[in-house]
Amino acid sequence: MAYAAWAASTSYSVGDIVRASALQATGLVFRCTTAGTSASSEPAWATTIGTTVTDNTAVWTAIASAYEELAQIAPSAVIELFELTLDNTLHGSTDVFRWHNGANANVTGNIVWNGSSYIRLPVQAEGFEYSNTGTLPRPTLTVSNLDGTMTTLLLLVNGTTPGNDLGGAEVKRIRTLKKYLDGETAADPHAKFPDEIWFIDRKASETRDAVSFELASKFDLAGIKLPKRQLIANICQWQYRSSECGYTGTNYFDVNDVSVTSASNDKCGKRLSSCKKRFGDTAELPFGSFPGVGLTQ
Repeated sequence: MAYAAWAASTSYSVGDIVRASALQATGLVFRCTTAGTSASSEPAWATTIGTTVTDNTAVWTAIASAYEELAQIAPSAVIELFELTLDNTLHGSTDVFRWHNGANANVTGNIVWNGSSYIRLPVQAEGFEYSNTGTLPRPTLTVSNLDGTMTTLLLLVNGTTPGNDLGGAEVKRIRTLKKYLDGETAADPHAKFPDEIWFIDRKASETRDAVSFELASKFDLAGIKLPKRQLIANICQWQYRSSECGYTGTNYFDVNDVSVTSASNDKCGKRLSSCKKRFGDTAELPFGSFPGVGLTQ
């Protein structure tokens, strides 16, 4: 079914289901679990299944838009779509390429989903399963190269960044049901499984028949550290009196936290004690570091 969009100042009954006004990457919709009247402005919707959202006097619970359909005796076919988005810095453009393999339903041509056309092309994607071993999956995406399109694309992006081979390009995996595709009776771009975002880590192989890529999550890319800032315990990394620091007072201290009378001698010692001198011992401190790093129980 196509879900109705949330409406302001509207009376809702228990069991009513609405979707957010904007397209949600989570693929969630929201069932009314406490009857009431919605607020004048749309609430901040939850991003995990089972989370409740208070909306004036109504309460909503997040549910999956596609999973209930799969519980039926004869569910609609699952359709797998792929979007490859280039990075202008790495690849010289922001072009988007869309494919589907047409294997899960009797689809003989292109698929239209949310107004975008997905070309039918032999595509094999595997390795998306998560395990409990703590390691992130590194799926592989193999795309047909029978007409030389992939080889041509690789040559173009390598002209911008030699040897790049589409490294860093974003791959979005979208899964929905055939009944929700554009042109179907129950067409609904909001009804889908949560989007999966991956990035091409390397080209695994290239032949005349196919090109295979190894994908990685943003947390698993080579050379990428999270957080971007280095974890330092005792030295504030903010520039003194910057917007991050936020101190604009006229109490001046030197680097040793000794009170001085001149602004020209006002120098922050970059310690937690320096922060307390300026903001107070019991105040919320904008200390730009991580005092808890290295602490053990």
